[in-house]
Amino acid sequence: MRVEYINPFVEAAFNVLKEVLNMMGGPEVAVKRGDLYLKSSNMSIMGVAALVGLAGDVEGRVLFDMDKPTALFVAGCMNGEEFTSIDEMVKATITELANMITAQAVTKLHDLGFKFDLTPPALFTGENMEISNNLDVEALIVPMELGTQSGDGMKIEINVVIRERV
Repeated sequence: MRVEYINPFVEAAFNVLKEVLNMMGGPEVAVKRGDLYLKSSNMSIMGVAALVGLAGDVEGRVLFDMDKPTALFVAGCMNGEEFTSIDEMVKATITELANMITAQAVTKLHDLGFKFDLTPPALFTGENMEISNNLDVEALIVPMELGTQSGDGMKIEINVVIRERV
């Protein structure tokens, strides 16, 4: 997987998260990128995941993976209200977050001369779910750690699997 494909997703995730988590005037949310690592292409998801397919010069997908408390926190920050369950508003908010990050990354990739098409995000929620692909490519995981003064430990993993079309 070429680094040119990954950096725009890392930058977009950092920028979008920093902006949307701090726009409603609540406590300052720090966003920090963790160390990148590889995961097998068959993996469990944490409980709430938005999946965006990529096609064009490449094939693959980007998965925005988080646990339920993180999804509720993110949706709360983005909407200026507190959520206690994964309702339709939370689902729509997490889907929109995936759209915003992916669109910004793909725009940067288009500016570099790469041509990508996106599928609309699909949202998955539940326990004991596993995602796999048949691309024979390991997933690159970009952990984004979120923290406030009252508590740390939340994270969103941006899980990228891309390979050039042959």
